Amino acid sequence: MEHFSMESILELIHQAATFERLRELRDKIHEELGEGLLFPYDLEWNEKLNTAHDALIQRVVYLSEKETERNGIGAPPVPYAFVLFGSGGRKEQTLWSDQDNGIIYAEPPAAKASETDEYFKLLSGCIEMGMSIVGYPPCSGNVISTNARWRQTLPQYCSMLLEWLQEPEWENVRYLLIVADMRCVYGDVTLADALIDQLYDYRQKHPEILFHMLQNTLHHKISLGVFGQLIKERYGEDAGGVDIKYGAYIPIVNGVRLLALEAGICSSSTRERIERLISGGFVEDELGHDWLDALALVLKLRSETPYQMEQGQYTTRGKLPADMLTKERTNELKFCLRIGKDLQKYVQSKIKERG
Repeated sequence: MEHFSMESILELIHQAATFERLRELRDKIHEELGEGLLFPYDLEWNEKLNTAHDALIQRVVYLSEKETERNGIGAPPVPYAFVLFGSGGRKEQTLWSDQDNGIIYAEPPAAKASETDEYFKLLSGCIEMGMSIVGYPPCSGNVISTNARWRQTLPQYCSMLLEWLQEPEWENVRYLLIVADMRCVYGDVTLADALIDQLYDYRQKHPEILFHMLQNTLHHKISLGVFGQLIKERYGEDAGGVDIKYGAYIPIVNGVRLLALEAGICSSSTRERIERLISGGFVEDELGHDWLDALALVLKLRSETPYQMEQGQYTTRGKLPADMLTKERTNELKFCLRIGKDLQKYVQSKIKERG
């Protein structure tokens, strides 16, 4: 098999003229970086992978703009930001990832509001199609720019965000935490920054919002029993396996996110959040590095979960099956889970101290 450097793959992505060509390059990235899982893993592997995901997504948006223009609809009528949520926003996508995104656009003149909305509706449809061709399935939770909730003007987003903040019921807090992980990958980053600034400004003035966020943050339980045993799937095709995504990864992500919000740290990636918590003196050096070690391991384990192709798209259930739970993987997983459990206790005590 012919090998390419990451630099050459990124250049080929930048030159790609069709979604189909981007799909070929996505498959190539799978081969190249998938081999890297056979060797000792570190967070740099994750950085490389997410740099590639960003490049693919940026090119999809660019080609979608050009396709919309060719169809006679024209260029973007106002500046906009194409943003990623979830693992994409955190720069933590695995080899297989879904579409988890939104569009924030500048407010047009009132007379142009309807046609501007129609433009971005058509653009988002083209982006969804392009992303699907490249192998990214739509988000199962419908957090995607084809959903009007996640495709609005900046003032509309700000109004919606304020409503969630002032009425912090469970679902609204879930949306707030989605926005907290937002990252602009294409377009006018100042539009995304303005929304994030509003979230952090409100948190600064109303620290009680952290107590509402705490319940959502602790919702997912660590897959570790009281005697230190793995809590495994009991039924179905994953019986005997372990849920890596919700039992190990998400609890770490959620805990670190809330600590970053409490400290006023605006980074979106879990790694950057931990590093800034350490450098800012918000957590002890040794504790923070334990979190970084656990993050590296759990990202590796996530990337080792089996995937399947469904309608030409990469998908995974996020479970590590029983036959892959070697002694080494089990020990790695138990380390992550112990750290995750301690992190949840730390977050709970830290936020309750504020009361």
